[in-house]
Amino acid sequence: MVEVQQDVKKQRQVYRNIGLAQLIKYRLPWAGKVSILHRISGAALFLLLPFILYLFDQSLASELSYLKFQAITSSVLIKLICLGLIWSFLHHFCAGIRYLLLDLEIGVEKSESNRSAIIVLIVGIALTAIVGLKLFGLY
Repeated sequence: MVEVQQDVKKQRQVYRNIGLAQLIKYRLPWAGKVSILHRISGAALFLLLPFILYLFDQSLASELSYLKFQAITSSVLIKLICLGLIWSFLHHFCAGIRYLLLDLEIGVEKSESNRSAIIVLIVGIALTAIVGLKLFGLY
């Protein structure tokens, strides 16, 4: 009977933590990538909320503060930070709509879920590009 238990133990799969070397080679499905980006974009929006509110306050308080707002946002570095925030918002919004549809059991099949994840990535990047063109004065 001891031998039978040893055979059963040999047949079980062993799950181990992924090391850093394997993490580089590990390929997430598109839905997993969108999920991780949704969390990152939400964290970025939360952590940079004081900066967002400061800029919003500067743009609305008075005419003088609006001029200060324009001076702050004329820097390329600040524009890149704003572009990152714009991507964070647009991606978080689009992925949130996708998750609401998944909660309603729309698009839960593997192929549909994969397709909707790719659509979220494309729409988020495309909308960010359009707003970015306006932000940098190219549109």
